[in-house]
Amino acid sequence: MRTHIKICGITSLKDALAAIGAGADLLGFNFYPPSPRSLSAPACRGITSVLQKDFPHILLVGVFVNSPTPQVRAVLQTAGLHLAQLHGDEPPQAVSELAPLAFKALRLSASASQPEHLPFLADCLPALLVDSSVPGVYGGSGAVANWQAAAALARQHSILLAGGLTPQNAAEAVRWVQPWGLDVASGVEASPGVKDPHKMRDFIQAARAAD
Repeated sequence: MRTHIKICGITSLKDALAAIGAGADLLGFNFYPPSPRSLSAPACRGITSVLQKDFPHILLVGVFVNSPTPQVRAVLQTAGLHLAQLHGDEPPQAVSELAPLAFKALRLSASASQPEHLPFLADCLPALLVDSSVPGVYGGSGAVANWQAAAALARQHSILLAGGLTPQNAAEAVRWVQPWGLDVASGVEASPGVKDPHKMRDFIQAARAAD
């Protein structure tokens, strides 16, 4: 199975093009204002308008944290995005209301077991994102996720694995978890919000070698 790669926290067209050149399948754009990777919907549109024309096969994902459903819909339209990643404490009905245009992030602590009930599985690919759980932080912490629980979920659902991924552990993550895809942001950056093209290339090459 080919592992899909999502480069998240894109803030410029330069970084978007470098990510695609390195082999990314999905690009993520952050709409959570406290994040150093956050950008406005019009600024995002300036990037996606080029990508939609030249790279229509790339999935463009908006990352939201506890945003009202109408606001998510409006940003998806204004920014020219395909999917919404709900990365906060959104209730299961938020995924249903946005279906089939949204999937939920599930934050699992290091000691957490595989959840028995997942009321927010999406009707899209991916069905779920699995991230690490850090109190008070909605992603981007750099902490490695619970791979054991993630692997159990990956056997049943199409998951994106996030949390503390780097070029150094990407291959191990693919072999251990066997997810639908990997999601990386801080692990391929030169500084917060600025991607490193060499790290993106190395990350994707490592993941592909492990497929």
